[in-house]
Amino acid sequence: MGYPKDLLSTRAIIDHGRWALIPPEGRVNNSIPPFPHQDCRVSVLADPRMGASFAFYTVEFKPGGKTEKPMQKDGIESFVYCRAGQGVITVDGKAYELVPGAYIYAPASCAVGFENTGAGNWSLLLYKQRYKPLEGYSTYVVTGNLNEMPDQPYDGMESVRVRDLLPNELGFDFNIHTLKFYPDGMHPFVETHVQEHGIYFLEGEGMYLLDDQWLPVKADDFVWFGSYVPQACYCIGRGPVYYIYSKDMNRDVEL
Repeated sequence: MGYPKDLLSTRAIIDHGRWALIPPEGRVNNSIPPFPHQDCRVSVLADPRMGASFAFYTVEFKPGGKTEKPMQKDGIESFVYCRAGQGVITVDGKAYELVPGAYIYAPASCAVGFENTGAGNWSLLLYKQRYKPLEGYSTYVVTGNLNEMPDQPYDGMESVRVRDLLPNELGFDFNIHTLKFYPDGMHPFVETHVQEHGIYFLEGEGMYLLDDQWLPVKADDFVWFGSYVPQACYCIGRGPVYYIYSKDMNRDVEL
């Protein structure tokens, strides 16, 4: 990487247990089995040490890169989204191709393998959390592609569009959504809720409220916030600001 070209600075802000903004600059490569260090770059963006109840990663495989053995841990469910490139995800031995815009949900305790089958780098977002079972309900493998899915107006607003990537069924304890704010789009009000979010910005520029701070955000930024943090977003660019995010759901408060 060499010497810096200017004074060291960062847009990263971390309020442990409350919220965080992590831009792409400054992310480091982590050696995490079963991802091969020589053929794969992994950055951890959120985990319980920050205050999140889940883990969120960026993962990029070089051509030919693959996991030598599947990623698997009892009780852990996962979601993978393809940003660029192409490759194959295996879930308990069954193969699924992931091209740009495609995603897959793997139920808890499944063995999940990765292999880059393309000529370029294969860039992924990875979300993992411990599954919270609900008696009488279960989950199953879910696949799809954002490029083939219609969006809907968000809260009656045509300039804000939403997609639900996972089924709204009681077996699922979280969902993944996308929100796209066009240049006049914004949240209809400042939200304050029990759900936490992990947010990855796919394109555009916006302003995001976290607690009492309005912060500029743009493509490849990551935002996390926990329960009851006031939050809202609006678009400030010439084109839309677009992000994918997680939301816990379908479970009562644990007392």
